Amino acid sequence: MTFELWWLLGLPLFFVLGWMAARIDIKDLMSESRGLPLSYFKGLNFLLNEQPDKAIETLLEVARNDPQTVELHFSLGNLFRRRGEVERAIKMHQNLLDRPDLDRKQRLEAVFELGQDFLKAGFLDRAENLFVKLKGTDLERQGLSFLVDIYEQEKDWEKAIEASRNIHKFHKVSKAKEIANYYCELALISLEKFDYSKAEGDLSQAMRENRKCVRSQIILGDISLRNNDFDRAIECWKKIEKQDPKYLSLVAQRLIDAYEAKGKAKQGLGLLAEYLSRYPSYDLLNIFGDGVCKFESTAQSYKLVRKEVVKNPTLLGLNKLLELQILDTKNN
Repeated sequence: MTFELWWLLGLPLFFVLGWMAARIDIKDLMSESRGLPLSYFKGLNFLLNEQPDKAIETLLEVARNDPQTVELHFSLGNLFRRRGEVERAIKMHQNLLDRPDLDRKQRLEAVFELGQDFLKAGFLDRAENLFVKLKGTDLERQGLSFLVDIYEQEKDWEKAIEASRNIHKFHKVSKAKEIANYYCELALISLEKFDYSKAEGDLSQAMRENRKCVRSQIILGDISLRNNDFDRAIECWKKIEKQDPKYLSLVAQRLIDAYEAKGKAKQGLGLLAEYLSRYPSYDLLNIFGDGVCKFESTAQSYKLVRKEVVKNPTLLGLNKLLELQILDTKNN
């Protein structure tokens, strides 16, 4: 903030220095400096005395008295927004937008800045309307990022997909992960309506956008589980190992439940044991240990967990081991 105030107040000083360099004429210098608004120097004095609020008020006086200071209006509006004074920022940029003398570039900039003001204030509809107006202009690219933010907050996933595709078109930056996630959100909405066909269609689209979309495989497995298609559910979740094995812990309990529903709980535990040996993690260890407790015994769980903790010692693993030891003592 202080830097921007110095910049605003320094404009006339740079002007004066320019005169010095061009003319080296003290008389001309004095003449030009006398032509500067007194408020500039008042603001400079407030800034030197570490009174930024008074400096801002002084600059506002300059802006009010000199309607030609368009850039000063923009700078003050942005400064108010960064300070959290959104109402003042909105007023400043709205006043600019209402002026009939702005050229096209300045008017578009006012729309862009006012849209950011409304977004920060939480007026999503107003912000969206302004950013949409930037379509086909030089500021469309910047506006699209804010539109995606708005659509995410509004959970308007279809519009978020469209805006993200446009960002990719302009910036050549991949938005595949984000778009795949939006399709997953659409699938969840369909699931709430028990429209499994639509949900699976959205999940297939998510996979086309991003073949490593773990979330789509998790949800697809959940749909299969709802339909009592345990084999398909298991196959969906097992594919996560190739997509990104660090997320296997998210489906570990699901896998045990599916195998249990098939009457093959121990086979599920065997699969988790394999995962644990290849991708050691506390979350996997915790679920595996609980599963062994449930389907075998606490003593066996303690033995297997202890073996894993010896290979990959962690504080959380030791805590799990202590928990099992206490539980085994109570059972005996």
